Amino acid sequence: MINKSAFVYALYLSLLVLGLGSVLAQPARHPEVWKFDRLDKIAGLPVTVVGHPHVIKTSLGKAVQFNGVDDALFIPQHPLAGAGIFTFEAIFRPERGGAPEQRWFHLAEQDPKTGADTDTRVLFEIRLIGDQWCLDAFLHTPTADKALLFRDQLHPLDVWHHVAMIYDGQEFRSYVNGVVQGKAMIHFEPEGPGHSSVGVRINKVNYFKGSVLEARFTRRALTPEEFLKLPVQKR
Repeated sequence: MINKSAFVYALYLSLLVLGLGSVLAQPARHPEVWKFDRLDKIAGLPVTVVGHPHVIKTSLGKAVQFNGVDDALFIPQHPLAGAGIFTFEAIFRPERGGAPEQRWFHLAEQDPKTGADTDTRVLFEIRLIGDQWCLDAFLHTPTADKALLFRDQLHPLDVWHHVAMIYDGQEFRSYVNGVVQGKAMIHFEPEGPGHSSVGVRINKVNYFKGSVLEARFTRRALTPEEFLKLPVQKR
């Protein structure tokens, strides 16, 4: 006679092994890295160039420089689409002579039926105050609308900086050079597919004057110790 308890236990173990095998067989989703060292493609994606941004050589490597008037790049992908938890980082250099308000990295959701931009977006912005700047990290979805903008957190122009925004499932945080700038509890829902602009807001307003070296998109909440490392800058 079959021992029912032993049979159930054996069946449970078999299903557990199969489940673990299925999980282990799935490749881990690595962070997506965009290096701004060319104008025709970024991370293998085609680029639409507006104005005359150009590749420059810097002490940190090649970067794309924007004139703050009419330069921009448009990339046909929203690299954080579908992410409920994420870290969005960039290394950039805001430069003198720009407008007081600049939107320099925009991830925009698009309506799947019409292709039109929705109001759902992720934005890195800056505000110039004298010869310094402060970060504005902004999220907008149907369930969240939050700008982390703190005008007393000021940083020098014409110097490379690392910036990051993180959503860990409950808290939205922003960082400059590994130091938290602000945080807020929000309810964020994943955004749909879309596209991105660099050097300007997606609707071509608030152009950025400065240079962008690299960006990274990670589908988990990183600690500051895990951020992209800002190379030592040569004076």
